[in-house]
This record gives sequence, structure tokens and C-alpha cells, in this order.
Amino acid sequence: MTDAIELLALESLLSAEERAFADSVRRLVDDQVRPHVAEWYESGRAPVRELARELGKLGLLGAHLTGYGCAGVSAVAYGLSCLELEAGDSGVRSLVSVQGSLAMFAIWKFGSEEQKQHWLPRMAAGEAIGCFGLTEPDHGSDPAGMTTRAVRDGDDWLLTGTKMWITNAPVAELAVIWARVEQGITGFVVPLAEPGVTVNEIGNKMSLRASATGELVFDNVRLPASAQLPGARGLKAPLSCLTEARYGIVWGALGAARDCLETAISYTRNREQFGRPLAGFQLTQAKLADMALELQKGYLLALHLGRLADAGQLQPEQVSVGKLNNVREALAIARTCRTLLGANGISGEYPIMRHANNLESVLTYEGTSEVHQLVIGQKLTGLSAFA
Repeated sequence: MTDAIELLALESLLSAEERAFADSVRRLVDDQVRPHVAEWYESGRAPVRELARELGKLGLLGAHLTGYGCAGVSAVAYGLSCLELEAGDSGVRSLVSVQGSLAMFAIWKFGSEEQKQHWLPRMAAGEAIGCFGLTEPDHGSDPAGMTTRAVRDGDDWLLTGTKMWITNAPVAELAVIWARVEQGITGFVVPLAEPGVTVNEIGNKMSLRASATGELVFDNVRLPASAQLPGARGLKAPLSCLTEARYGIVWGALGAARDCLETAISYTRNREQFGRPLAGFQLTQAKLADMALELQKGYLLALHLGRLADAGQLQPEQVSVGKLNNVREALAIARTCRTLLGANGISGEYPIMRHANNLESVLTYEGTSEVHQLVIGQKLTGLSAFA
């Protein structure tokens, strides 16, 4: 199969270590995801706990974090792993993103040493799965309006509220929950086996069907003072976690796009119409060329952001540029590839419609396209258009 990334020999921009890490992830996806993912998607069930342990063995959970059993790889290497994972399925990359860049990162960045020692090694190994509760039924793009609250009761906290569309929730052991307190917004590490916690799995999804998604309901859940993330103060704390996860999406969307494009190239080379391969027609080649061009540009953008991150210079609005562009273009590539396969494009025998459906969710989660446009617009003008 043609490697669409190699049109401009972009892998020559990577170090030997980065290429080796990406190759190891690709082998894992080829061995443990591709043979089964169509069935997972069809059934709406994936072996998330088993997958997490295999991902942990390769150091992919919290890969870019240091200490506590985490691999401590570069931002570029972590991004490449997201690309390879999402080439398998967005749901698999979402499992890794939520575990490492949201739940683990929140504890690593804002948690106490006790919290880090207790949770991070087990999470890095895939032995404990975490989730991240910011979105609520009535507050998605406007997290500042959250209604989940925690109030003091002696030395403890009482947590009440609902979080919605929470990846990993149905299989998670713990949740990082953001709540309003008297002083503002803060985070808590909440074991989901606590009395008063209800986890409802969200079914009937048309997208991300190989990912576990749920609703978390907290009814006066009693938490000790030690459950609070001591370093998390204000909305900037959860938003910084989202920036971490959005960076992975910048790379991950390219994986879905690459898989669609490579599938379309292979299909059109072998599918004959009017006496010759579809790939031999000018209109087909024009579509393939345009899609390959956008894939190369998206890869260069992701790599640039990764180098900035490794230099400690990456800014949130730059991540917004990456997510806005790469997810939008990946979805366009998936849709165009579907047309090249005709009716076969909607068949589960091929991955394209599954990727396209998944990317519809990726387009709007962790910041809709409109939110990222406004982040960029505020940076360009110095004026906020959010309110």
C-alpha cells in the first residue's frame, strides 16, 4: 500500500528514535486493532480494559509525561503515536488521549505527591483507567457555566452534579471532576466506586462506536480533603489539560486521513471501470493529488507544533490552529475518499465511512471548530468574541 505521508519524504524530518517509536505503534495497531475494529464498531463494544493494558506495555499511556512509570517521550513522538493509533480508529486514540493527556496530565500537573504516587503508575500500566469530567448536559463550549458543585462539610467535600459525554466513563476506575466551589473552579480525583456515583453508558451512537462513552451523576458524593487537586485553581487548569489533548488530536486526525487516502489509492488502482483502473482517470488523480497535498500540509503543521512543544514554546492558540485545520481537512479527505469508492465506501469492509463518522465527533469535541476560530480571532485582534 502506498504511504501517502511519503509524497514529500516527510519522515526524513524525524529522528531515528521518533521513527522507531511510530513503527512500534503501527505494529501494535496492525496486530491488535485493525483485525477487530470493524467488529467493535459494528457492535458498539471494544475491549477497552484489555486494550489499555496492551497500550500500557508499549508506554503509550501518559507517554509524554515524566516519572511515575510514564515513558517520558518527546511531544513529537507522542504525536506520532496518536497518528498511528487513529489510523486504526479514533476511539483507540481517544482512549489514549483521555487517559494520558486529560486524566493523567491533570493529576501529574495539579495533583499532590500522594495522588501521583497512588494513581499514575497504575494508569501508565493500563491497570487503572481514568476519565475527565468537564462537559455537562447544558455546558459544553461554555465550561465556565458549569453547575456541578462541591461544598464543604467539615473536613470533607460533598460533590453534586452531572457530567456528560465522558470518554472512558463506563470502564473507568477514577474520574478527574471539575466543580464550582466557593473560591471558583477546582478539580477532584473521584473513585467511581464511591457511594452516590452513578455511571450511565451512552448508547445509540453513530460515531466513536469503538469508544466507551458515559454520563456521570454525583449525588452528594462525600470526598475527603485529599481528593482535591491542590494545584488546580480556576478554569485555566482544565483548559490547560484540554490543550494537551487537543495537541494529540492535531496528529491523530492525520492518521484517519492517511488511512482513508491509502485505502482510496489502493482501491482505485484495482477497481476497473470503462476498461481501465479508476486511478487512471484525470478526475480521480485530481482528487488524490488534492487530498495528498492537504495531508502533507497538515503533517508539517503538526510537526512544527510538536517541535515548539518540545522547545517549551507551544501556545494554546497555536494548538487551536492545528486542530481547526487538521480535523477539518481530515474530514474533507474522508468524505472525498468515500466518493472514490462509490457504494463500497459505505461498507464496513472498508474503513472510510467509519473514519468519516468518527471525525464528525472529533470535529466538535475538545473545542468545536467555531470555538477554535474564536480563539484564533482573539489572538489576531486582541478582542474576545465569546460573549
